[in-house]
Amino acid sequence: MTRIALVFVVLLLMSPAQAQLRGHGGPVRTLAVSADGSTVISGSFDSSAIRWSLTRNAAEQVLRFHESAVNAVAVAPDGRIVTGGEDGKIAIWQPGAPMPEKVLEGHVAPIVSVAVSPDGGTIASASWDRTVRLWPLAGGEPRVLDAHSQNVNGVAFTPDGKSMVSAGYDLTLRIWPLDGGSPTIVTLPTPLNSVAVARDGEIVAGGADGRVFFLSSTGEQRAELESGQTPIIGVALSPDGALVAAAGIRGSVAIVDRRARTLARTLVGPGLPVWSVAFLPDSRTLMTGGTDRMIRRWDAVTGDHIGSVPMSNSDDPLAAYSDDRGAQVYRACIACHTLTPDEGNRAGPTLHGIFGRRIATLNGYNFSPALKRFDIVWTPETVARLFEVGPMAYTPGTKMPEQTIGAADDRKALVDFLGRVTGKK
Repeated sequence: MTRIALVFVVLLLMSPAQAQLRGHGGPVRTLAVSADGSTVISGSFDSSAIRWSLTRNAAEQVLRFHESAVNAVAVAPDGRIVTGGEDGKIAIWQPGAPMPEKVLEGHVAPIVSVAVSPDGGTIASASWDRTVRLWPLAGGEPRVLDAHSQNVNGVAFTPDGKSMVSAGYDLTLRIWPLDGGSPTIVTLPTPLNSVAVARDGEIVAGGADGRVFFLSSTGEQRAELESGQTPIIGVALSPDGALVAAAGIRGSVAIVDRRARTLARTLVGPGLPVWSVAFLPDSRTLMTGGTDRMIRRWDAVTGDHIGSVPMSNSDDPLAAYSDDRGAQVYRACIACHTLTPDEGNRAGPTLHGIFGRRIATLNGYNFSPALKRFDIVWTPETVARLFEVGPMAYTPGTKMPEQTIGAADDRKALVDFLGRVTGKK
């Protein structure tokens, strides 16, 4: 209990004018808002979730159970909290309880998205083990949906509760009838990182190429919109269906007018990846969470910050390298890795001294068993190869997010940057 008490001591208690929430020790990976808008749940790379009161602008509870990053959170209709972790476990919490009332196990890779059915009876979970699982909260074995051929990155229920939608890195979006029928499969031109469903049934998916895709409830593609040049990490729909928020890896959030299919405005933060977005019930206030460990509040209609939100880049580890192309390529990595020995490990090991080091040998970091079997020494050539073919192909069994760098010049800029700042051996 001592560690939890200390966390509460250091949390910032804020006045209503200070709309940002800060308490996590790592990037804010995921957000969920209660139906009445009074509570926000956040999950972080620091392995904790926090239950925040939006009336007090303060943390009410720190939820500690998962062994590593909390990648997904949801709030059930009855107020229970659902957390999904990199450890492959789902925890179900009663607000205020010190430990989960139930733990669901079965996934063998990180869980990255969870959703609760409209009637509160089923949890859907998406995992990098390439499956979706449907868990009956009343008890019993989950239904395992294993048709995706790559990581499953997003799940969402349709508003009528009759179907569930999944989005994967295999370029497919699948609409699964909950009565057990075969899914409708839609192939899109890019890997998919997130999915949401509007109250009228329209499906919105965020692509790794920066495009937002709009599909009917039966899977017909209606439109697509380029929201930026970098991957979309997460999407959220305003409750009234008017707006889509698409969070980008380079730190901006595109606000899309869903009915007009146009980019209405772009919210620009401190330049660090924005990992999570969620609207409040007013359909105007948007919460964002990102690499700077802060939860920010925005007016999505005007694009303005709500409250006092510092925009200093003092927390940006790449602030000194603003003109370095390699640093800009590396920016997608800073959520999981540090560059200097005094910063230590995050969700991934520190990269200090990486060149000349054999894979999975850094002291103090718990590597995947699969990585310990590889005979790879990290050099500029092997790191470049890793991002040319992707971690899943180069180091199967890794927990590292799947990503590739298509341009040879960008791969060279990255390894040159790492050589300069991490110290060659």
